Amino acid sequence: MARGSTRPTSRDVAQAAGVSQAAVSLVLGDKWRGRVSEPTAQRVREAAHALGYRPNLAARNLRLGRTRTVLLVVPALTTEFFAEVYTGAARVAAEHGFGVVLYPSPEGVGPARDPFASAQAALDGVIASSMAADALSAIRGEALPLVMLDSDPEGSLGAATVNLDIADGIRQVAEHLLSLGHRRFLHLAADVPSWTFEIRARELSARLADVPGAELRTARAPISIEGARAATQAALAAAGPRPTALVCDDDKLAAGAYKAARRAGLRVPDDLSVTGLDDLGLATAIDPELTTVRLDAELFGERGMRALLAVMAGQDPEQGDIPVNLVVRGSTAPPRQP
Repeated sequence: MARGSTRPTSRDVAQAAGVSQAAVSLVLGDKWRGRVSEPTAQRVREAAHALGYRPNLAARNLRLGRTRTVLLVVPALTTEFFAEVYTGAARVAAEHGFGVVLYPSPEGVGPARDPFASAQAALDGVIASSMAADALSAIRGEALPLVMLDSDPEGSLGAATVNLDIADGIRQVAEHLLSLGHRRFLHLAADVPSWTFEIRARELSARLADVPGAELRTARAPISIEGARAATQAALAAAGPRPTALVCDDDKLAAGAYKAARRAGLRVPDDLSVTGLDDLGLATAIDPELTTVRLDAELFGERGMRALLAVMAGQDPEQGDIPVNLVVRGSTAPPRQP
């Protein structure tokens, strides 16, 4: 072993086996057949074993252009949803010897900036939410395998898409409220240009269009409690019959709607039924507890990582949207009779 070295090197193995470093690299990389004799290969293996030599996998991966690192691009970490997506993705990645770098948008919602000067040199693949899709041209160019989350399968930038069945979640919300007798609806829509929010609006409108006497108004708000409060307050004060059911694009918007209802002198659910979507911890922290659609964020992350691993291996990812389910709590009730 080289003097002063605490870890044997390929040079040490080469000296012990009486061969070149190139021969050591071929044997330990399992590329020796036809280039190195069997007795020589055996001698190299024995020398490596005797010295306790372990290849430097990081350096080898860099030479091969692989770092076993995946980038997860998300719009924000202001709720636990994307933290749970990361948890699921990282768990599957670790099972396959990969690490996950999490990159949230600095603006909270919207496009993220390129976190690497040369992503192709630092990454093996990318998983990205459609809410941060504008960052992808800078991050991946055309060279990196990409899986999209919350993305239109028909127009996705990625080699694969993984979606929660948001459309079915909205249908479950609509059916629940309709079964309670509601016909005047207000949709508190996230003011974010993203396919996942377009689906919410489209499905709600389509379902209510089939119901005689159903009315649907829309108010848009940034994804913040204060923004939702202001938008809901304005909508509730508008001319015309007041809505009896408020369908919110996510739980944070619903929390803002609660504040607006209180300021308008309305009680949830006696005067106004409210629903959310996500089933965040917030849903059971507010009073009454929120009727909302539960999304399995960790499974979402797991499926995203499994899809990326499949793409990188040249295989077909698992098909089908991830099921979601409505959780009925105290924020919904039949409308008050006039």
